[in-house]
Amino acid sequence: MTDATRKDFVHRQTAHCESGAISGLLRHAGLDVSEALAIGVSGALNFAYIPLIKIGGLPLIAYRSPPGNVIRGVTRRLGVPMHFERFRNPAEGMRKLDRYLDAGQPVGLQTSVYWLSYFPEDLRFHFNAHNIVAYGRAGDEYLISDPTLETPARIDAASLQKARFVKGVLAPKGLLYFPTQVPDRVDAAAAIRKSIKQTTFTMLRTPLPIIGVRGIRFMGRKIQRLGRTHDQTEESNKLFIGHMVRMQEEIGTGGGGFRFLYASFLQEAAVLTDNAALEEVSTLFTDAGDEWRRFALWCAKMIKGRMPMDYDKLAAQLDRVADLETDAYGRLRDAIKTS
Repeated sequence: MTDATRKDFVHRQTAHCESGAISGLLRHAGLDVSEALAIGVSGALNFAYIPLIKIGGLPLIAYRSPPGNVIRGVTRRLGVPMHFERFRNPAEGMRKLDRYLDAGQPVGLQTSVYWLSYFPEDLRFHFNAHNIVAYGRAGDEYLISDPTLETPARIDAASLQKARFVKGVLAPKGLLYFPTQVPDRVDAAAAIRKSIKQTTFTMLRTPLPIIGVRGIRFMGRKIQRLGRTHDQTEESNKLFIGHMVRMQEEIGTGGGGFRFLYASFLQEAAVLTDNAALEEVSTLFTDAGDEWRRFALWCAKMIKGRMPMDYDKLAAQLDRVADLETDAYGRLRDAIKTS
């Protein structure tokens, strides 16, 4: 592969790895899809509090759809055929990657943050669904566009193999992916309407009390009970609250950050669907993102002893978030009916 081919892929820093990776691949293939549009069209925005599924012994709290749904959601709705491939044999997985790169095809990869050697050691943690794009090779090193970084990176073959074939929860199994072609015509407006209908249904009408805005209120009541019972120590309560913040802002980054991205999506969608009401609603999602971030900030300060531990205050903040999102999704549902 020539240097010119390697440099053909344009690296962009984005807010989230999965949406950034698929946006980069689609743009390289000739379809101009922003990160925000990828998030919105995929229908990835949601909320779920699932006590039966444990992460490190604590309940799964999801502010977005499971890993992989952004990639599959946006490409399915836009009608972009994708190639997905997993491997049992790491050596074969690396040979296949080399073959695609040498043919000039940038490739999306699912990896473990812990084994990505270009990250400083104190920033690595065991999360196995971090998406990056490999776009070339130089000797024993791979040229990497990591959407979370300001500039491209390089990684040695041994480290990349470990990152692609790590074991555990969400094990990548060497997953690689790329679009095989771009349709001549993409009906973005129709995809936007379908995705908004799905998202508003999930957040407002899912019957389970642990999903959507009802799930946000459910989690608020859970926090409130922590301060009124003596079943657990304050230390274990702090672990639970810290877990909520990590799930919101670090693992999957789907809390406040996704709300801000969704606001950007609605601004784009207003133009693509010629529906100014969508841009008006976008401000509500910015407000919701601000309140999620305020909740995370209060949690962090209480855990560190910089604010008094106040479970009722945190529960009330989640009720405020739920009220904002109920209004936002309701107005969004009404706006899309007029388009």
